[in-house]
Amino acid sequence: MGGSSPRTPRRRSTVVPGKQIHLAAFFPGIGNTTVWSDPEARSQIDFESFLRFAQTAERGKFDFFFLAEGLRLREHKGEVYDLDVVGRPESLTLLSALAAVTTRLGLAATVNSTFNEPYEVARRLAALDHLSEGRAAWNVVTSFDEFTGENFRRGGFLAESDRYTRAAEFLLTARELWDSWAADDVLADQSAGRFVRAGAGGFAHRGQHFDIAGRFNTPRPPQGHPVIIQAGESPEGREFAASDADVIFSRYARLAEAREFYRDVKGRLAAYGRSPEDLKILPAVTYVVGDTTEEAHERAAEIRRAQVGPETAIAYLEAVWGRDLSSYDPDGPLPDVDPDPDSLLLKGHALFRTDRAATARQWRELAEERGLSLRELVTEVTGRQTFIGTPREVADAMDEFVQSDGSDGFVIAPHLIPGGLDDLVDRVVPLLQEKGVYRTDYTGTTLRDHLGLTAARKEAPAS
Repeated sequence: MGGSSPRTPRRRSTVVPGKQIHLAAFFPGIGNTTVWSDPEARSQIDFESFLRFAQTAERGKFDFFFLAEGLRLREHKGEVYDLDVVGRPESLTLLSALAAVTTRLGLAATVNSTFNEPYEVARRLAALDHLSEGRAAWNVVTSFDEFTGENFRRGGFLAESDRYTRAAEFLLTARELWDSWAADDVLADQSAGRFVRAGAGGFAHRGQHFDIAGRFNTPRPPQGHPVIIQAGESPEGREFAASDADVIFSRYARLAEAREFYRDVKGRLAAYGRSPEDLKILPAVTYVVGDTTEEAHERAAEIRRAQVGPETAIAYLEAVWGRDLSSYDPDGPLPDVDPDPDSLLLKGHALFRTDRAATARQWRELAEERGLSLRELVTEVTGRQTFIGTPREVADAMDEFVQSDGSDGFVIAPHLIPGGLDDLVDRVVPLLQEKGVYRTDYTGTTLRDHLGLTAARKEAPAS
């Protein structure tokens, strides 16, 4: 979501209501989205923060609450990166607790397919789906770096060509495990408090990455399969989403590029016997509202300055340059030295996977063209604010984005925890409801119901 922040149109949308907008709430754990200097900022570790955030999302009739998760804290110059939250509870454990204090909100967690095993992941997700009565979702991700792999017995990392083949087989295997229980396999022994059926849960999978057989010990989830989320943007990632995902996260929050991505991914579905309605595309977005347009933009500028402080600007540039830049003035010009391609000062950050020399050249050109300081440049290239304006302007812009086939809805990433959803739920959602493009209440009980997805199909046994 780099580049300059788009201004919200002042005019009211004239688009005729059509598609219903889907909303999800993202609780950030890394990066500079959170404005820690705000007096309303609270803990990102205490359960009360997660509880308030999730209950606000449910009050706003959101489809689901989403937790990202990494398997290793990033390191900057050998120390834990300042922008990573240390000590946050493990996602599926946390969502299991939230299942007890919410009634309709979907509960989505990132679970890595590179360093986990299908049996354990399938069991934990099935348990969450049972505990929540059909509200579980799994964001299937892969891991690309040796740095993360050091935390695991296998070490190292998968070659890029193997990441998606393992992820696809991992998901297939999990589905086979969920499907190993048929509806009539479950006989409740109320006196003993257990499920009994001699034939239930038997499975055998023989494949490139997994060769397992046994008996699955958790009955089939209420949704059949938890909702599957994917976030890949590469050609392989797009194919994986088109073939197997129910929801895809997108970083394309500008309408033109969002529509191109939307057309491309939706156009891949037919090859897998799927219709456009079978996959929801939700870009990650932010919002800022004010009583007037001017107030909203002033507030947005203040938030951006707080998100990119001097230390953050320097650290971000060091990730590209591979050099210690602490002696440079963040409000001065860019460094006059070239990046060191053999040095990596920020480990575990996706920036190091790019051509850092090319990135540095592009940033220099942008800074020279617009007369930007180091900090101003980082603020520019990490711009995250998508919808800015009065509540009416934000509602109109969100509606136009969806009706123009830029997306099927949005994943809201607020700058403040836990109160960052309040303005949207209290001031924007009622206007979307007034326009007839957003639910006034939940009409189903499961996350698949909220997303308008068909029941999970049952996998054919692996050959």
